[in-house]
Amino acid sequence: MGLLDLFIASSIPVLKVLLITGLGTFLALDRVDILREDARKHVNNVVFYVFNPALVASKLAETVTDDSIVKLWFMPLNILITFIIGSILGWILVQLTRPPPHLRGLIVGCCAAGNLGNMFLIMIPAVCKEKGSPFGAPDVCQSYGLGYVSLSMAIGAIYLWSYVYNIVRASAAGNTEESTKHYIGKSSRESSAAELGSCIEPLLPSKEPLASEHRVDQCALPGTTQVEMEDSGNKQLLRKLLGNINWKTIFAPSTIGAIVGFTIGLIPYIRKIMIGGDAPLHVIHDTASLLGEGAIPTLTLIVGGNLLRGIQGSGMRKSIIFGIIFARYIALPLIGIFIVKGALRLGFIPADPLYQFVLLLQFAVPPAMNIGVITQLFGAGESECSVIMLWAYALASISLTLWSTLFMWLVA
Repeated sequence: MGLLDLFIASSIPVLKVLLITGLGTFLALDRVDILREDARKHVNNVVFYVFNPALVASKLAETVTDDSIVKLWFMPLNILITFIIGSILGWILVQLTRPPPHLRGLIVGCCAAGNLGNMFLIMIPAVCKEKGSPFGAPDVCQSYGLGYVSLSMAIGAIYLWSYVYNIVRASAAGNTEESTKHYIGKSSRESSAAELGSCIEPLLPSKEPLASEHRVDQCALPGTTQVEMEDSGNKQLLRKLLGNINWKTIFAPSTIGAIVGFTIGLIPYIRKIMIGGDAPLHVIHDTASLLGEGAIPTLTLIVGGNLLRGIQGSGMRKSIIFGIIFARYIALPLIGIFIVKGALRLGFIPADPLYQFVLLLQFAVPPAMNIGVITQLFGAGESECSVIMLWAYALASISLTLWSTLFMWLVA
């Protein structure tokens, strides 16, 4: 099988994504005014609360079984590795470029989270249908491929909405706090100092040798020992740390959809009554599948509409864009080749070319489109995210095609 055939087979899916993205940008133009900013925000909410969880739940329920989970155990670990390495690269980029506080979470998130869902759902079936594909019969390839993609999409959604969502939220909240602190006047600080004066050590040394210890005792509760004070402080710190975790965001709608999908797919009784044409409750699964099918084109159109801001410009520094492109399209794919090939040699993954291709591709995809949804939910870094997505998905047509060709050659 020639490299030209592999190149054509890998370029078709990327072109499909670019065409839909271009349509979204066209619909967002002022003279067309169909996918305007407020419309994109409302549709974002529909994708977040309805389409994405329905897509994840329906695909997992249909394709994940006990046998497939045992076979695919390495995939969640592989995705976790992409997030860890991407986060390290993003942290290095933040240290080098020193961006504004509200962009730090966005930069780390773009380096860590790849498009592990809808990009794969478009690419894998298209690759299977191409004549030059090295993955065998199209129907068999597509059947197994959807199982791999469903698990990739579910695990990616769990990591995205439990990790990237919270670092972007923390970054946006940190920027708000810094802005508030900037406007606190000197009088408020003096007022705070006065309130704490009774428990503050005097500037001049006291004539009494044990005055400092006496003041500490005055600030503590009567009858409290030093060990009890330390335990109380540790409990307060633990309570504060746990209280700062937004548990609702960890169980985002897509995460709940993944839990539902795993439950249906892995419990034989529930699977029997919901999956298949003869199942008594198959209408529930069919409805979820129908809703989920709207997630991919809708989300891609929204990304295209958001790219309009990137075309118009937002003052985003070129060094940040270049760093994200380098991390996602050069560093991560090269590291991914060593990881997947090492796992194959150690016997962690089966000698399945399509499975290996999906694992390799998880290191080379552009940033997750849902990062744009997250920035719009918090209203922080929307225009900067649009610029990043513009360049990332414009260059994806070249990078992803070249890496896909190399990956097919490696596994064929």
